[in-house]
Amino acid sequence: MQQIREKTPEQTYIKIKATNALEKLRNQRIYIETYGCRYNFGDSVKLIEVLKHQGCTIVGSADEADVVIINTCTVVGATERRMLRRLSRFRDYKLVVTGCMPAVQRAAIFTICTPEIIQSDEIRHVYRTINSVPGGGVAIVQVAQGCSGRCSYCLAQVARGPLKSFSVNEILAEITAHIKAGTPEIQITAQDVSSWGRDTGASLPALLNVVNSLPGQFMIRVGMMNPATVREILEYLVDAFASVHMFKFLHLPVQSGSDRILERMGRAYTVADFEEIVKAFRTRYPEITLVTDMIVGFCGETEQDFSSSLDLIERLRPNKVNITRYSPRPFTPLSSEKDPPDWVKKDRSRSMNAYTEKIYTSVNKGYLEQTVPFIVTETIKQGSVMARSPNYTGIVLNEELPVGFAGQAVLKKDRKYFFLGQRVM
Repeated sequence: MQQIREKTPEQTYIKIKATNALEKLRNQRIYIETYGCRYNFGDSVKLIEVLKHQGCTIVGSADEADVVIINTCTVVGATERRMLRRLSRFRDYKLVVTGCMPAVQRAAIFTICTPEIIQSDEIRHVYRTINSVPGGGVAIVQVAQGCSGRCSYCLAQVARGPLKSFSVNEILAEITAHIKAGTPEIQITAQDVSSWGRDTGASLPALLNVVNSLPGQFMIRVGMMNPATVREILEYLVDAFASVHMFKFLHLPVQSGSDRILERMGRAYTVADFEEIVKAFRTRYPEITLVTDMIVGFCGETEQDFSSSLDLIERLRPNKVNITRYSPRPFTPLSSEKDPPDWVKKDRSRSMNAYTEKIYTSVNKGYLEQTVPFIVTETIKQGSVMARSPNYTGIVLNEELPVGFAGQAVLKKDRKYFFLGQRVM
């Protein structure tokens, strides 16, 4: 296996242990819990394919299992504490840990339990020898690992390392396999999707143009993109979204409406830069779904900074805002900086959440009773499916329909983050 760049003694340990841990998982019953971002879920999908190839059976509970695998996330303090509780819960099982946490917090893990470790790179390395896909409604295709950014608060860049874009051939082979398996929705993911190719002389728009030229019935959802890396490719990226294969969906985390806070965060763009990107997409695609992220209670954030974030939300009127309370993370530049007390963070989080929900109600009102095309991407339960419109609006249809079914529906009821629909054809 090609050696990865070493950063810490912990990562050296993981590299040695990972191969043995994965190889030993043969002909066993495995229970897996996955936490965190879509990239982590993509790792778990690949891991399951590898395990099946090695004769393992995936089971639905720890009590049925010979081995428990926890795919961890440590993006914020609350998530870290939850991970440690889950590890404590399974400490008496044969336990394997993967994800971001082993790369940066192995000592914390081993104060709770004594698991084996599987590194993300090892999963990908072994998966390349398998190259099978599960089929189903939604696929996750990882296009890069790591990040080219220098955000002052982010632990993921420490856990995942510098940007490493995967090859066009590897990406296209995986996407083609999903298309052949009849998967209608393909989610392209990375820590920062728009940074793909910056380390190899390529660019995301060029990749999307090649993907969009593939034959077959499929839709592409592009994952989270950093405004700092979008700026460099904006014109070509907007053009690439024109394909009929592209969901008109934009996940563009702004994190704050204050330039002063953005500078402290190390985000490498201004509020004006962010708004320019949104304007470019909305001018070309007026119905595009906009999702953004906000961090409240960042160290040094004043009431004026927080008000600026609310003002930006009011101007943008996004379809969704993911709100996170800031928590200092180890190994980051601001880890020792004083941040607002928890009661301030909670108050601002609740205030912003209430503010955004009023906007959702107002925005969604304009969609009610519209007839929109859809494609079914998931079975929720018997007699209920999730469908997606061309701009990725979620539509729950209470009837039996196969994954991949395409039709039209009237949006009848607003459920804040999705609609209840009635199929008309």
